[in-house]
Amino acid sequence: MRLRNRVAIVTGGGAGIGQAIAVGYAREGAKVVVVDVNARNGEATAAGIRNLGGEAIFVQTDVAVSAEVQYMVTETEKQLGRIDVLVNNAGVQLFGRDARAHELSEEAWDRTHSVNLRGAWLCSKYAIPAMLRQGGGAIINVASPTGLTGCAPGFTAYSSSKGGMFALTRVMAVDYARDKIRVNALVPGTTLTPLTEEVLGDPDFLANREELMPIGRLGRPEDVAGLAVFLASDEAQFCVGGFYMVDGGMTAA
Repeated sequence: MRLRNRVAIVTGGGAGIGQAIAVGYAREGAKVVVVDVNARNGEATAAGIRNLGGEAIFVQTDVAVSAEVQYMVTETEKQLGRIDVLVNNAGVQLFGRDARAHELSEEAWDRTHSVNLRGAWLCSKYAIPAMLRQGGGAIINVASPTGLTGCAPGFTAYSSSKGGMFALTRVMAVDYARDKIRVNALVPGTTLTPLTEEVLGDPDFLANREELMPIGRLGRPEDVAGLAVFLASDEAQFCVGGFYMVDGGMTAA
């Protein structure tokens, strides 16, 4: 088991990609802290891991709220003693409210950035001291091709927040490399998750998206879990500041 006895925090772990990563970490021996704003989903993920024989706790957290993030970190150290891995996966995509720049409300901009980018920074801010004390760790930011390629016209807030995630990954990677804290980004392509079900629920739109994918299908949450395990493991010791595509060829086309 590549993550035996390591403690991993996975934000947005109640569903979709976060849930798949949390389960994948548990299968590799990690003690998982499932973090989600949705208590029902988060508790269900943690319970599912325990039912499989793994170890998991749930900490309800809005990652945009500093006090709640501090509590998340304190509770993790209190119950499990350390923090080896942080996966900044929590995110929102405000379908029907995100828009072109001049049509976008300040509220939609602020909410998107507060969760997607401020949340990743806050979780890192408060988890990094624990990693410094123990001599290292791994931070994995879940980004998006929309922050690189302009492939989501009309999603100004979401795309810019994910663009910020790439910059945050790079600057933290350089700042903490000598402290043996490895920071990298996962870049999933269009993936079938609760976050995207509103727009992908349209059969015509779904068929069009699948046709555009070089691999001929959209991603599934479990497609991301293997690479997330690798980046958290000792096998990735020389991986620093990288952007790792899990997109079925989307950004290569």
